[in-house]
Amino acid sequence: MGKLPFLAEDLGIITPEVEALRDRFDFPGMKILQFAFGSDHRNPYLPFNCDRNFVIYTGTHDNDTTVGWYTNANDYDKQRLATFVGGLVPESGNWAMIRLALSSVANLAIVPLQDLFGLGSEARMNTPGKAEGNWEWRFDDSMLTPTVRQQFVALTELYGRATHQWP
Repeated sequence: MGKLPFLAEDLGIITPEVEALRDRFDFPGMKILQFAFGSDHRNPYLPFNCDRNFVIYTGTHDNDTTVGWYTNANDYDKQRLATFVGGLVPESGNWAMIRLALSSVANLAIVPLQDLFGLGSEARMNTPGKAEGNWEWRFDDSMLTPTVRQQFVALTELYGRATHQWP
């Protein structure tokens, strides 16, 4: 099939065999920042434990938004995040996580729009195992304010990830 843009969804219980298969085919793996703060410095989701052949996310379609995650996080996770980024104002936690994703060495960083806009749990895309109420959130052009645009452009340029010119 040649070189196709595959991504290995290597989440959940990951065995050495799963990692070997992913690495054998040189598929990028996934790192989710919302999973990074519940343990110590060896946590594989921390940005400094991430290799280049990964895609790093603030969260995915199956996670709460970053604002929702932070609101519902336990005190340990909140303190670990604050310590990791050198202090955190809860209202800007989404931007701290975006900065961590963009500054990582991962070849690709993905930021869900809900995180870019600082939306809470009401904008969650999907709750696995829940039969109703999923996939209902919608983007509206008015959400992409000049402030959001300028802040995101500045960070993507700062970390060398700017590949798109905003109108």
